[in-house]
Amino acid sequence: MLRPNCGTLGSCSRPWFFREVFSLDQLSTSLDGIEAVFLDLDGTIYLGGEPIEGALEFLDRLDKRGIKRFFLSNNSSKSVSQYLIRLTSMGIPAEEDDILLSTHDLLSWLENEGVTETYVVGTEGMREMMESRGINTSSESPQYVVLGYDTEINYEKLATASIHLHNGIPMVASHPDMVCPSPEGGLPDTGAYMELFEATTGVRPVHICGKPNPGMILHKIEELGLRAENCAMIGDRIYTDIEMAHRSGVKGILVLSGEATRSDANESSQKPSLIIESVASLL
Repeated sequence: MLRPNCGTLGSCSRPWFFREVFSLDQLSTSLDGIEAVFLDLDGTIYLGGEPIEGALEFLDRLDKRGIKRFFLSNNSSKSVSQYLIRLTSMGIPAEEDDILLSTHDLLSWLENEGVTETYVVGTEGMREMMESRGINTSSESPQYVVLGYDTEINYEKLATASIHLHNGIPMVASHPDMVCPSPEGGLPDTGAYMELFEATTGVRPVHICGKPNPGMILHKIEELGLRAENCAMIGDRIYTDIEMAHRSGVKGILVLSGEATRSDANESSQKPSLIIESVASLL
Protein backbone atom coordinates (compact mmCIF):
# COMPACT_ATOMS: atom_id res chain seq x y z
CA MET A 1 0.00 0.00 0.00
CA LEU A 2 1.09 3.60 -0.41
CA ARG A 3 2.25 5.13 2.84
CA PRO A 4 1.59 8.73 3.90
CA ASN A 5 3.75 11.27 2.09
CA CYS A 6 5.11 8.75 -0.42
CA GLY A 7 4.13 6.77 -3.46
CA THR A 8 4.60 6.50 -7.18
CA LEU A 9 2.52 9.52 -8.13
CA GLY A 10 4.41 12.64 -9.05
CA SER A 11 2.14 14.76 -6.87
CA CYS A 12 2.77 12.52 -3.84
CA SER A 13 6.53 12.74 -4.21
CA ARG A 14 6.52 16.52 -4.19
CA PRO A 15 7.73 18.26 -1.01
CA TRP A 16 5.04 18.81 1.59
CA PHE A 17 4.86 22.55 0.98
CA PHE A 18 3.74 22.02 -2.64
CA ARG A 19 0.95 19.73 -1.46
CA GLU A 20 -0.04 22.35 1.09
CA VAL A 21 -0.31 25.01 -1.64
CA PHE A 22 -2.55 22.74 -3.73
CA SER A 23 -4.76 22.10 -0.70
CA LEU A 24 -5.18 25.78 -0.07
CA ASP A 25 -5.92 26.77 -3.67
CA GLN A 26 -9.32 28.30 -4.02
CA LEU A 27 -11.94 26.14 -5.70
CA SER A 28 -15.31 27.23 -7.01
CA THR A 29 -18.56 25.33 -6.63
CA SER A 30 -18.45 24.66 -10.39
CA LEU A 31 -15.53 22.24 -9.75
CA ASP A 32 -13.67 23.52 -12.80
CA GLY A 33 -10.68 21.31 -13.56
CA ILE A 34 -11.82 18.46 -11.31
CA GLU A 35 -11.86 15.05 -13.01
CA ALA A 36 -12.67 12.78 -10.06
CA VAL A 37 -14.19 13.23 -6.62
CA PHE A 38 -13.92 11.05 -3.56
CA LEU A 39 -17.08 11.29 -1.49
CA ASP A 40 -17.46 10.59 2.18
CA LEU A 41 -20.81 8.95 2.94
CA ASP A 42 -22.08 9.48 6.50
CA GLY A 43 -22.81 13.18 6.92
CA THR A 44 -21.92 13.99 3.30
CA ILE A 45 -24.15 11.93 1.00
CA TYR A 46 -26.62 10.64 3.57
CA LEU A 47 -27.50 11.09 7.21
CA GLY A 48 -29.06 8.18 9.02
CA GLY A 49 -31.06 6.27 6.44
CA GLU A 50 -31.89 9.18 4.14
CA PRO A 51 -29.94 10.98 1.41
CA ILE A 52 -29.01 14.54 2.29
CA GLU A 53 -31.27 16.95 0.43
CA GLY A 54 -29.88 17.57 -3.05
CA ALA A 55 -27.31 14.75 -2.89
CA LEU A 56 -28.96 12.57 -5.55
CA GLU A 57 -29.21 15.51 -7.93
CA PHE A 58 -25.54 16.31 -7.29
CA LEU A 59 -24.53 12.73 -8.17
CA ASP A 60 -26.55 13.02 -11.37
CA ARG A 61 -24.77 16.27 -12.26
CA LEU A 62 -21.41 14.54 -11.74
CA ASP A 63 -22.41 11.82 -14.19
CA LYS A 64 -23.57 14.35 -16.77
CA ARG A 65 -20.30 16.28 -16.45
CA GLY A 66 -18.28 13.08 -16.82
CA ILE A 67 -16.62 13.52 -13.43
CA LYS A 68 -15.71 10.16 -11.89
CA ARG A 69 -16.96 9.61 -8.36
CA PHE A 70 -16.04 7.14 -5.65
CA PHE A 71 -17.56 6.59 -2.23
CA LEU A 72 -15.18 6.56 0.73
CA SER A 73 -16.10 5.61 4.26
CA ASN A 74 -14.17 5.10 7.46
CA ASN A 75 -17.24 3.29 8.77
CA SER A 76 -16.01 -0.31 9.05
CA SER A 77 -19.28 -1.65 10.44
CA LYS A 78 -20.51 -2.75 6.98
CA SER A 79 -19.06 -4.84 4.16
CA VAL A 80 -18.94 -3.66 0.54
CA SER A 81 -22.01 -5.76 -0.29
CA GLN A 82 -23.90 -4.23 2.65
CA TYR A 83 -22.94 -0.74 1.47
CA LEU A 84 -24.20 -1.55 -2.02
CA ILE A 85 -27.55 -2.63 -0.61
CA ARG A 86 -27.77 0.52 1.49
CA LEU A 87 -26.82 2.87 -1.33
CA THR A 88 -29.17 1.33 -3.89
CA SER A 89 -32.02 1.35 -1.35
CA MET A 90 -31.62 5.14 -1.23
CA GLY A 91 -31.60 5.44 -5.01
CA ILE A 92 -27.81 5.94 -5.22
CA PRO A 93 -26.31 4.07 -8.19
CA ALA A 94 -23.10 2.27 -7.25
CA GLU A 95 -20.94 -0.74 -8.06
CA GLU A 96 -18.43 -2.60 -5.90
CA ASP A 97 -15.46 -0.81 -7.47
CA ASP A 98 -17.00 2.55 -6.52
CA ILE A 99 -16.70 1.82 -2.78
CA LEU A 100 -13.48 2.30 -0.82
CA LEU A 101 -13.61 1.43 2.89
CA SER A 102 -11.23 1.74 5.82
CA THR A 103 -11.53 -2.06 6.01
CA HIS A 104 -9.74 -2.26 2.62
CA ASP A 105 -6.87 -0.20 4.07
CA LEU A 106 -6.86 -2.40 7.18
CA LEU A 107 -6.70 -5.59 5.10
CA SER A 108 -3.77 -4.23 3.08
CA TRP A 109 -1.91 -3.37 6.29
CA LEU A 110 -2.56 -6.78 7.89
CA GLU A 111 -1.48 -8.61 4.73
CA ASN A 112 1.68 -6.50 4.44
CA GLU A 113 2.48 -7.38 8.06
CA GLY A 114 1.83 -11.09 7.46
CA VAL A 115 -1.01 -11.18 9.99
CA THR A 116 -3.40 -14.13 9.79
CA GLU A 117 -4.50 -14.52 13.42
CA THR A 118 -6.58 -11.76 15.04
CA TYR A 119 -9.21 -11.09 17.65
CA VAL A 120 -11.71 -8.66 16.14
CA VAL A 121 -13.92 -6.19 17.93
CA GLY A 122 -16.13 -5.53 14.94
CA THR A 123 -19.35 -6.40 13.18
CA GLU A 124 -20.16 -9.56 11.25
CA GLY A 125 -19.82 -7.56 8.02
CA MET A 126 -16.24 -6.59 8.89
CA ARG A 127 -15.42 -10.12 10.00
CA GLU A 128 -16.77 -11.53 6.72
CA MET A 129 -14.47 -9.27 4.68
CA MET A 130 -11.48 -10.34 6.77
CA GLU A 131 -12.34 -14.05 6.79
CA SER A 132 -12.77 -13.98 3.00
CA ARG A 133 -9.10 -12.92 2.79
CA GLY A 134 -7.96 -15.82 5.00
CA ILE A 135 -7.65 -13.91 8.29
CA ASN A 136 -8.94 -15.64 11.43
CA THR A 137 -11.01 -13.10 13.39
CA SER A 138 -11.57 -15.06 16.64
CA SER A 139 -8.14 -16.51 17.35
CA GLU A 140 -7.28 -17.61 20.88
CA SER A 141 -3.65 -16.67 20.15
CA PRO A 142 -4.00 -13.52 18.05
CA GLN A 143 -1.13 -11.55 16.60
CA TYR A 144 -3.28 -8.40 16.89
CA VAL A 145 -6.47 -7.18 18.45
CA VAL A 146 -8.33 -5.50 15.58
CA LEU A 147 -10.69 -2.68 16.51
CA GLY A 148 -13.43 -1.58 14.12
CA TYR A 149 -16.65 0.38 14.38
CA ASP A 150 -18.64 -2.29 16.18
CA THR A 151 -22.36 -1.52 16.24
CA GLU A 152 -22.89 -5.04 17.62
CA ILE A 153 -20.51 -4.61 20.56
CA ASN A 154 -21.06 -6.47 23.83
CA TYR A 155 -19.25 -6.89 27.12
CA GLU A 156 -17.77 -10.26 26.17
CA LYS A 157 -15.93 -8.66 23.24
CA LEU A 158 -14.68 -5.80 25.42
CA ALA A 159 -13.50 -8.18 28.15
CA THR A 160 -11.79 -10.64 25.79
CA ALA A 161 -10.02 -7.87 23.88
CA SER A 162 -8.92 -6.26 27.16
CA ILE A 163 -7.42 -9.55 28.39
CA HIS A 164 -5.45 -9.91 25.14
CA LEU A 165 -4.20 -6.34 25.49
CA HIS A 166 -3.19 -6.92 29.14
CA ASN A 167 -1.22 -9.95 27.89
CA GLY A 168 0.80 -7.78 25.53
CA ILE A 169 -1.06 -8.32 22.24
CA PRO A 170 -0.87 -5.09 20.19
CA MET A 171 -3.91 -3.34 18.74
CA VAL A 172 -4.60 -2.02 15.25
CA ALA A 173 -7.69 0.10 14.46
CA SER A 174 -9.65 0.50 11.26
CA HIS A 175 -10.00 4.30 11.56
CA PRO A 176 -9.79 7.18 14.08
CA ASP A 177 -13.31 8.70 13.97
CA MET A 178 -14.61 9.62 17.40
CA VAL A 179 -18.27 9.83 16.39
CA CYS A 180 -20.57 8.55 13.67
CA PRO A 181 -23.01 11.26 12.53
CA SER A 182 -26.73 10.63 12.96
CA PRO A 183 -29.84 12.85 12.76
CA GLU A 184 -29.99 12.70 16.58
CA GLY A 185 -26.35 13.65 17.07
CA GLY A 186 -22.97 11.94 17.12
CA LEU A 187 -22.79 8.27 18.13
CA PRO A 188 -19.73 6.50 19.66
CA ASP A 189 -17.33 5.38 16.92
CA THR A 190 -13.97 3.62 16.89
CA GLY A 191 -12.09 6.58 18.37
CA ALA A 192 -14.38 6.45 21.40
CA TYR A 193 -13.69 2.71 21.78
CA MET A 194 -9.96 3.47 21.66
CA GLU A 195 -10.38 5.79 24.64
CA LEU A 196 -12.24 3.04 26.51
CA PHE A 197 -9.47 0.48 25.93
CA GLU A 198 -6.76 2.98 26.88
CA ALA A 199 -8.63 3.73 30.12
CA THR A 200 -8.90 0.02 31.02
CA THR A 201 -5.59 -1.33 29.66
CA GLY A 202 -3.32 1.64 28.94
CA VAL A 203 -2.95 0.41 25.34
CA ARG A 204 -3.22 2.55 22.22
CA PRO A 205 -3.23 1.18 18.66
CA VAL A 206 0.20 0.73 17.08
CA HIS A 207 -1.38 1.70 13.75
CA ILE A 208 -4.64 3.38 12.72
CA CYS A 209 -5.91 2.70 9.19
CA GLY A 210 -8.45 4.54 7.02
CA LYS A 211 -8.73 8.27 6.53
CA PRO A 212 -6.63 10.42 6.81
CA ASN A 213 -4.11 7.92 5.40
CA PRO A 214 -3.75 9.03 1.75
CA GLY A 215 -3.22 5.49 0.45
CA MET A 216 -6.99 4.98 0.39
CA ILE A 217 -7.30 7.33 -2.58
CA LEU A 218 -3.79 7.51 -4.05
CA HIS A 219 -4.11 3.92 -5.25
CA LYS A 220 -7.25 4.83 -7.20
CA ILE A 221 -5.81 8.10 -8.55
CA GLU A 222 -2.78 6.23 -9.84
CA GLU A 223 -4.99 3.51 -11.34
CA LEU A 224 -7.01 6.16 -13.20
CA GLY A 225 -3.89 7.92 -14.47
CA LEU A 226 -4.96 11.26 -13.00
CA ARG A 227 -3.08 14.07 -11.28
CA ALA A 228 -3.89 14.49 -7.61
CA GLU A 229 -4.52 18.24 -7.96
CA ASN A 230 -7.29 17.46 -10.46
CA CYS A 231 -9.19 15.44 -7.87
CA ALA A 232 -11.20 16.45 -4.80
CA MET A 233 -12.05 14.90 -1.45
CA ILE A 234 -15.50 15.91 -0.17
CA GLY A 235 -16.40 15.24 3.45
CA ASP A 236 -17.74 16.50 6.74
CA ARG A 237 -14.76 15.88 9.02
CA ILE A 238 -11.69 18.12 9.20
CA TYR A 239 -9.42 15.66 11.00
CA THR A 240 -10.03 12.84 8.51
CA ASP A 241 -11.45 14.12 5.19
CA ILE A 242 -9.64 17.47 4.97
CA GLU A 243 -6.47 16.09 6.55
CA MET A 244 -6.53 13.32 3.92
CA ALA A 245 -6.88 15.92 1.16
CA HIS A 246 -3.83 17.77 2.48
CA ARG A 247 -1.74 14.62 2.76
CA SER A 248 -2.59 13.35 -0.71
CA GLY A 249 -2.45 16.66 -2.61
CA VAL A 250 -6.11 16.69 -3.71
CA LYS A 251 -8.52 19.58 -3.20
CA GLY A 252 -10.40 19.40 0.11
CA ILE A 253 -14.09 20.37 0.20
CA LEU A 254 -15.73 20.58 3.63
CA VAL A 255 -19.50 20.16 3.89
CA LEU A 256 -21.36 21.39 6.96
CA SER A 257 -24.09 18.75 6.67
CA GLY A 258 -22.45 16.35 9.13
CA GLU A 259 -19.97 16.65 11.98
CA ALA A 260 -17.94 19.82 11.36
CA THR A 261 -19.24 23.34 11.91
CA ARG A 262 -18.02 26.58 10.36
CA SER A 263 -16.51 27.44 13.74
CA ASP A 264 -14.52 24.21 13.64
CA ALA A 265 -13.23 25.16 10.19
CA ASN A 266 -12.26 28.66 11.33
CA GLU A 267 -10.34 27.31 14.31
CA SER A 268 -8.58 24.46 12.49
CA SER A 269 -5.12 24.70 10.96
CA GLN A 270 -6.35 22.37 8.18
CA LYS A 271 -7.91 24.82 5.75
CA PRO A 272 -10.16 23.34 3.04
CA SER A 273 -10.16 24.63 -0.52
CA LEU A 274 -13.90 25.20 -0.24
CA ILE A 275 -16.53 25.21 2.52
CA ILE A 276 -20.18 24.61 1.58
CA GLU A 277 -23.41 23.81 3.39
CA SER A 278 -23.86 20.53 1.51
CA VAL A 279 -23.06 18.82 -1.80
CA ALA A 280 -26.27 20.34 -3.16
CA SER A 281 -24.25 23.54 -3.67
CA LEU A 282 -21.83 21.93 -6.12
CA LEU A 283 -22.05 22.02 -9.94
